[in-house]
Amino acid sequence: MSEAAQNNPAFTPRVFSGIQPSGGLTLGNYLGAIKRFVDMQGSGVETIYCVVDMHAITVWQDPEALTRQTRELTAGYLAAGLDPTQSILFNQSQVAEHAQLAWIFNCVARMGWMNRMTQWKDKAGKHAEKASLGLFAYPALMAADILIYHATHVPVGEDQKQHVELTRDIAIKFNHDFKTEFFPITEPVIEGAATRVMSLRDGSKKMSKSDPSDASRINMTDDADAIAKKIRKAKTDPEPLPSDLDGLEGRPEARNLVNIYAALAEMPAAQVMAEMGGKPFSEFKPLLADLAVAKLAPISSEMARYMQDPAEIDRILSGGADRARAIAAPILKKTYEIVGMVGAGA
Repeated sequence: MSEAAQNNPAFTPRVFSGIQPSGGLTLGNYLGAIKRFVDMQGSGVETIYCVVDMHAITVWQDPEALTRQTRELTAGYLAAGLDPTQSILFNQSQVAEHAQLAWIFNCVARMGWMNRMTQWKDKAGKHAEKASLGLFAYPALMAADILIYHATHVPVGEDQKQHVELTRDIAIKFNHDFKTEFFPITEPVIEGAATRVMSLRDGSKKMSKSDPSDASRINMTDDADAIAKKIRKAKTDPEPLPSDLDGLEGRPEARNLVNIYAALAEMPAAQVMAEMGGKPFSEFKPLLADLAVAKLAPISSEMARYMQDPAEIDRILSGGADRARAIAAPILKKTYEIVGMVGAGA
């Protein structure tokens, strides 16, 4: 039995996760999140995936760009194989229960908890006085995103684990304060060979759309030629690939390319080492380029097709929001009753 099941014996296993529509989907988004979402949807566990547009506006967004990026992210989900008949797919702002539960959690969470959040420190930095209140408080909204569905599992990257830990803290405190076991103690799911994909130009830095060099990342909108070219030009070192994982110690660029290959080939990194050990990068990178093109170019083409039909994307999001609301509304209503809000949520 999983730890999540042990912690939440009264709750039906349910997966929730979301991505901000900040534009510029990369290979890191695909391998670290979207591919894992698609893999989970056939597991027999209910899967709910969200475009978290309310989180996006914690910093100023151009309205037209936000609309376009919300549709682009949705197209990325769909093109990668997420099936809106198997999973629930919607954008956060269409389900008001997220914001309503977030207010309850704002009143449960403590200021000290928020002050300790690493991403708050990183994003606000020395200019915290000028940051939006939303940027400071958004971890409570993230907790609401998860708990409004009584989600028991949340697939996240390593950099988001702290937010799931805060979600657990909020659930525990709510349950304690109101002498109930209403909210599950959610578990983060962090797995896979490339949950943290690094830059193709610097293996010590995470692959990011904000990097000035487009050669540092593979964009999910790149065509086959661009994908192959970026892999061939990826930074490496002069030594051949080792035959085991220990040999990648101190070789961040080599480790990154091996992890990308393992994730795309859906095999353990140790198996890649066993098969590729001793090969120079002049042989390995063409193999990786061919694999990346085979896996990613069809997704790029399918994304472009979806983006030509924004009405279809909007229809899918709206239908998903209706299904999400059917789960969220009774959970919010019961929350209000527990808190003692007379007539609220009726």
